[in-house]
Amino acid sequence: MKIQFLLAAICLVLLNACATSPMGKSASVAGTWTNSLGTVWTIKSDGTFEVDRNHDGKVDIRGSYSIKGDTFTIEHNEGKVPKGCEGPGVYKFSRTGDNLSFNLVSDECKDRKKNVTSPWHKK
Repeated sequence: MKIQFLLAAICLVLLNACATSPMGKSASVAGTWTNSLGTVWTIKSDGTFEVDRNHDGKVDIRGSYSIKGDTFTIEHNEGKVPKGCEGPGVYKFSRTGDNLSFNLVSDECKDRKKNVTSPWHKK
């Protein structure tokens, strides 16, 4: 009887820990974001994103990303990607409430650097 009670207590503790653990990093950046340049960036929790560069409601760029710790890597782009922006971009990110910011680690794409490092606000 004591063993059953102990096992039940352990299960309850584990279930509570799972239910109250923080969201994964992908979930922390997931959402639709906008910046002062008028760009709308929809970051999905499945590791993909869509960008509406001119705020016309149409997707201009699609791609994928990965997150390791606080490092956000844009791995693949397709669509209206500016010349020289086919390669990866690596940034450190942080989120505070409805604000998301990225700091450059490495990126050869000038246009992407300008957009990504602009402050983002949840739409």
